[in-house]
Amino acid sequence: MPTELLMVGVLLMMAAGLIVYSLMPKKQAEDRQIVKRRLAGETGVDEVSEVQKKAKQEARADLVKKATPMLQRLIMPTSDAEQSTLKANLATAGFRQQNAQTLFLAGKTIFAVGGLLMGALIAFTVQQPMTIKLGIVAFGGGLGFTLPSLWLSMAMSARKDKIKNGLPDVLDLLVVSVESGLALDGALKRVGDEMSRVHPDISEELRIATVEGQMGIPRSEALSNMAKRTQIDEVRGLVSVIVQAEKFGTSVARALRNQAETLRTKRSQAAEERAQKTAVKLMIPLVLFIFPAMGVVLGGPAMLKMIEALKDNPALGGL
Repeated sequence: MPTELLMVGVLLMMAAGLIVYSLMPKKQAEDRQIVKRRLAGETGVDEVSEVQKKAKQEARADLVKKATPMLQRLIMPTSDAEQSTLKANLATAGFRQQNAQTLFLAGKTIFAVGGLLMGALIAFTVQQPMTIKLGIVAFGGGLGFTLPSLWLSMAMSARKDKIKNGLPDVLDLLVVSVESGLALDGALKRVGDEMSRVHPDISEELRIATVEGQMGIPRSEALSNMAKRTQIDEVRGLVSVIVQAEKFGTSVARALRNQAETLRTKRSQAAEERAQKTAVKLMIPLVLFIFPAMGVVLGGPAMLKMIEALKDNPALGGL
C-alpha cells in the first residue's frame, strides 16, 4: 500500500513538473519578441523582463488553446439540443464568449479527473475492502463532475435574481424616457446606458437587444431573444406586453407603467414571503443550539445544588 501511494505521488509530481515546464517561456519565443520590439522601434531597460512576461502569457494561452478542445471532447454533448441548452445556460449566467462552452466542458473534465485522483488517494490511505475503495473513487469522480454544473446553476440563479430585482427600476426609467418623447428604441438604448452601474446585468441585455435592432433584426424578435437569454418569466411578460401594445396600437408608456407596478408588487410580496420564512428557518438553530445552552445556564446551578444537598444528607438517598 505505501509503495502504491508513493508511485501515485511521484506521478502527480511529474505531471505538475511537466505542466510548469510547458508554461515556461522558450528561448525562441523570447528572441522572436525581441526582434518584433526592435523592428517596431521599442527599446527599454526592462526589455528582457517584458519579453519573458509576454512569452509566459503566450505559452499559457497556447496551452489553453491546445488543451481545451481535447478535454471537452470527453464530455461533449452528443445532440444539438444538449449543446444549445448548454450555450443558453452559459448565456443566462452571463458567459457569452465564443469559447465559453469549450472552457466549461474542459473544466468539467479537469474537475472529474481531479475528483478521481483525490478519491484514489483517499482510498489508498484507508484500510477498507476493495468495494468501499472503489466507491470512494467513484464518489470523488462524480463529485468533481457535478461541481461545475452546480456552480453554473448557482451563477444562473444569482444573475436571474439580480435582473428580477432591477427590472422595476428599469421599467420606471423606461416609462419616463418614453413619456418624455423618446422612441422605444431610443429609450431602450438610453436606459441600457444609464443603468450600467446600478444594474449591469439587465443593462447588458438591453444593450444586446439594441445592437440586434441596429443590425436589422425586428424589435419584437430582439426582445424575444432577450427573454430567451435571461430565461425569466417577468422578462417574457414584459416582452409580450410591449409586442401586444405595438400590435394593437395602445399606449406603450401606460402598458410599461402597469407592468412596472405589477413587478414592484411581486418584488415586495417576495420580500414579505422571505421574511415570513425566516421564523420557520430559525427554529432549527434555536432547538439545536440556543435552547440546550439556555437549559444548561438556567438549570445547571439548581442541578449542582441538588447534587450537593443529596451528598450532604444521606437520608434523602444521597449519592
